[in-house]
Amino acid sequence: MASATGSSAKDFYEDEKQLMKLCDFLRSSEGPPVREAIEMDKRVYYIKGEKLVNFMAEPKKGTKWPKELPKFTSRPDAIAVCKDLCGRQFMHRSEKVAKGELEVSRVRDFDESAYFTWIYEGNKKFSHLMTTCLIIGFLCCTCFPIWPNFLKVFVWYMSVSLLIFIFFLITSRAMLFLSVWIIGFECWFLPNLFDEQLGFCESFVPIVSIEKTKDGQLMYRIGVFVAFFSFCYWAVTQPSEFDGFVKGQGDFIKDLYAGTLLSDMSQKDKEDIDKPRMPSLEDLLKKLDSEDEEKEELSEEEAAEALLNSLVDSDDDEE
Repeated sequence: MASATGSSAKDFYEDEKQLMKLCDFLRSSEGPPVREAIEMDKRVYYIKGEKLVNFMAEPKKGTKWPKELPKFTSRPDAIAVCKDLCGRQFMHRSEKVAKGELEVSRVRDFDESAYFTWIYEGNKKFSHLMTTCLIIGFLCCTCFPIWPNFLKVFVWYMSVSLLIFIFFLITSRAMLFLSVWIIGFECWFLPNLFDEQLGFCESFVPIVSIEKTKDGQLMYRIGVFVAFFSFCYWAVTQPSEFDGFVKGQGDFIKDLYAGTLLSDMSQKDKEDIDKPRMPSLEDLLKKLDSEDEEKEELSEEEAAEALLNSLVDSDDDEE
């Protein structure tokens, strides 16, 4: 670990490259916690000046400070570096106008009681890589009709498996919650799973949360318990109906994987959908036979009409 006094640490961060390394650390998961807000119609991350200085001067126990960066040994030196961050526009001062909304402050000086919004976004290589992958993925999706058949089948199985997994995950979470809620506790598996305000990794923390239910829910818990007990009693006493329900679900999943759930075409028609349709010899012979039959029917009609005309003419001659 780089060892340095407060003054040398201050001098060390006068180099802009070293200051950028410090910003990379402060913006990482090991840095101080930040909050999200909207500023000029853009989502930004901000932090209070006092919390930033406290973290730099006295980092919490367990913080993994980078070995190549010297620590601050005095609070004034940390404040001086924060002023340098504002001066070099790595962050700017902001003011709260509403809950979750900020605006750029006219005051530029660093103050521990003010809020500061990060301008520095760090290394953008990973972001550019993800953007490139997104564009390539989009182009691949638009070319789905010309994909080889084995890739189409693979994507179909992956999509169906993901759909079934999400369905069973949601159902299992709800059943676990109801089972524990009946006895007076709220238990959630992955409680932040569907929280849109959290990041990907934060959505899986904590794994389980258990809290005591609020007062006044006793009658609701009794009602849910009666309904759940009634369902279990029906499933046990009416095995034929319940077994039919289970069998129907199994057939549904089989049809879903086979791709025949909503299909009104045969598999052969699906495979030959892009091929030119040439009539076979049997189809040509059937077409010729149908044309001959039409001609024979037409000739019979003509003969009947001629006979009728002759009869009419003969009656006219007799008169």
